[in-house]
Amino acid sequence: MAKNTICLWYDKDAEAAARFYAETFPDSAVGAIYRAPGDYPSGKMGDVLTVAFTVIGIPCLGINGGPAFTHNEAFSFQISTEDQEETDRYWHAIVGNGGTESACGWCKDRWGISWQITPRALTEAMASGGDAAKRVFAAMMTMRKIDVAAIEAARHG
Repeated sequence: MAKNTICLWYDKDAEAAARFYAETFPDSAVGAIYRAPGDYPSGKMGDVLTVAFTVIGIPCLGINGGPAFTHNEAFSFQISTEDQEETDRYWHAIVGNGGTESACGWCKDRWGISWQITPRALTEAMASGGDAAKRVFAAMMTMRKIDVAAIEAARHG
């Protein structure tokens, strides 16, 4: 087990979430699945209690802790994409699997985890500064899923 692991609280679907991430993203996998050795407030003995998994190489632990806590945008996975095709693939996988769209490249999966699907073109254009970054920022603010062609057009004026 990694020395530092992101722990994500799920109501009861940590294993389903881990399997979805492993199927969707490269360098992702489901590891050990631990079952509860006894009854607990939101589950029974034998229920999946925790699931070790990785998301694009980041070690995570999903815990089925019940409905006491929910996710919010204060935590998100940011996925850097190479082009529109990769951006579309991840966006549609998350949103098309019961997730929801938000703004500026953000979306949530069906378990409430926030994702930023961020094309490199956007990151590079914002880092360029000046008027180009201002135009890119203004264009991004009108988007849900990032449109790489529109970002490039804004960058070049």
